[in-house]
Amino acid sequence: MSSNLSLSCVVWSETGDRLYSFEQAAYLTQTSVLLLERFARLGLIEPVGIMLRRQDLFRVVQIQRLHHDLNLNWAGAAMVLDMVTEIAQLKAQLRAYRGELQIRNL
Repeated sequence: MSSNLSLSCVVWSETGDRLYSFEQAAYLTQTSVLLLERFARLGLIEPVGIMLRRQDLFRVVQIQRLHHDLNLNWAGAAMVLDMVTEIAQLKAQLRAYRGELQIRNL
């Protein structure tokens, strides 16, 4: 009996992130492997070896949406996402700082 059965295996990073091949990522993000490779070369996503993390897939989709909706180039869209992330982190730090001040003033 010949075995033409293709088994997919789940790959995990050392930090516990699910990893996807570029082919799987292209399918899930409705893009192409070539576009994902271009994003990686431009530093817009950060592969783990030859695999991508789930957060990279979300980032690809967000970059595509900004590119399509706002007509931003790929690098500009990635820059917007980075700034949004940084602003969210700064707001969280500010809330924590304000919470500390309130506790000290009690």
